Parts: sequence; structure tokens; C-alpha cells
Amino acid sequence: MFRGRLLLFLAFAIPVVLVSAIGVGGYVTFTKARVDPLTTADAIVVLGGEHDGREAYGISLAEQGLAKTVVLSDPYGSGDSTMKKACATSSQKFEVLCIPPVPSTTRGEAIFTQELARERGWNHVIVVTWRYHLPRARYIFDRCFDGTVTMRPTPRSYDFSLVEWEFTYLYQIAGFVKAGLQGWCEDSTSD
Repeated sequence: MFRGRLLLFLAFAIPVVLVSAIGVGGYVTFTKARVDPLTTADAIVVLGGEHDGREAYGISLAEQGLAKTVVLSDPYGSGDSTMKKACATSSQKFEVLCIPPVPSTTRGEAIFTQELARERGWNHVIVVTWRYHLPRARYIFDRCFDGTVTMRPTPRSYDFSLVEWEFTYLYQIAGFVKAGLQGWCEDSTSD
């Protein structure tokens, strides 16, 4: 009888503890993630993902004079109207480059940023992504990009349900595990 009650208690307690740990840990790690102050940089790199205003935000930072190049990650394909508009942005103050990442992941974006930095002599980039991706993007860029990175979230609010928050946190945790297993990006100039 005692054993049955203990198993029943554990069947309810373990999921509650896991969900709570993910929620609290996710809130501290992702919702309260460090946001770097804006400073001038060589380029603004806008990571792919949800069209949540990130492309326009990255371009607005260049319009403010924070960089002379905006790099828009473009994993969407030629039919994406948001990217067509953003990639067609022209200005005498800055250039816009649209690049499909290979692989089509944050790691691919960090790799093409490193390659562009090497080609163009960049030492500092501003990376724009959504709020909850900042810690993982910072981790990946630290492993793949040799320069200084300023991490900035797309300015928007998120109206998620508790289930959506849990999924968001779990997704980011899984992405961290994957990035850790992938290790450092290899230097493409080495033999």
C-alpha cells in the first residue's frame, strides 16, 4: 500500500518538478538574458526565424549609423515577400546583403559571418534575433566568430501561453545541447 502511494506520488511529483524547473530555469536564462548596449559596429547581422520585425529593426539600426552593412540571413527561398522587400532596401549610408546560411541554422549564420568578417576586415558585429534566442546565439557566435559580438533582441512583446513558454524554453535548451555537441566551428583557412 505504501509502495503504491509512493509510486503515485512520484508519478505526479516528477513531472511537476521537471516542468517547474524548465519554467524557472528558462525564465532566468532566456527571458532575463543579457542584452548588450548598442555601439557602432562593422556590420549588423539579422538572424533568420520568424518575421517579427527583426529585418526592419536591423535596417533601422543601420539608418541610425550603427553600421555600414546589414547582413540579412535568408533561409526562406525566393518567394518570401518580407525578404524580397528587405533585401531590396537601398541607401547611400549602408549596404544590405542577403545570404542563405549553410547549414540553415544559427551555426550556418555564424559561419557566414566569420567568412564575411575575414573577407571584409570586420572585428565587431551586432547580431539581431528574437529575445529567447540571445543566449544560444551568443554561445554559437562565441564558438564560430573571432570578433566582438553585440547581441540585440528584436523589440517586441510575446504573448505566449504557459505551454508555449515551456516549448520555447525546451527548444532553446535542446539547441544548446546540439551546439555543445557540435563543438567549435572549424577555421576554413586551416589545412
